[in-house]
Amino acid sequence: MIGRISGLLAEKAPPLVLVDVQGVGYELDVPMSTFCNLPALGERVTLLTHFVVREDAQQLFGFLTPAERGTFRELLRISGVGPRTALGILSGLSVGELAQAVSRQDGARLVKVPGIGKKTAERMLLELKGRLGPDIGAPASSVASDAQADIVQALLALGYQEREAQAALKALPANVTVSEGIKLALKSLSR
Repeated sequence: MIGRISGLLAEKAPPLVLVDVQGVGYELDVPMSTFCNLPALGERVTLLTHFVVREDAQQLFGFLTPAERGTFRELLRISGVGPRTALGILSGLSVGELAQAVSRQDGARLVKVPGIGKKTAERMLLELKGRLGPDIGAPASSVASDAQADIVQALLALGYQEREAQAALKALPANVTVSEGIKLALKSLSR
């Protein structure tokens, strides 16, 4: 699984970006919230990713923040919401706006997003209730170093939720190595 891409931003054509990683170009679909905050062409960029493999395609989706990617993954768990629809939702609503709509059970706000009908909005409200944490719309609890990002990626790959991984990360010493950080995080999560 590809968890993160770091390289030079080679092309931008909404919703597609091309990131050059040491001569290999990776095409990623990104929500408009990420697209609007990307650096200029030729600048260095790091995107968290979600890799989708289907019978007829392999797609890579990119996100600037863990909250965006976590919300994207929550949306994919909803029956009838695929990657394209989830990307459209995150392009039409910020993570914070989506969390507010869910907490207020505001289906009318969700229906305003292109491609979301009344039934899908109702299903989203029902299935996302309680799954988008109160801090989901807050600025990303910035992952300060590559080691911390790798620790979070490892925990997510092991099946932990984004908020569990972030909580475990907060309990770790500041300059912990990746392997030691994973061990300590697993120990704290198993309690």
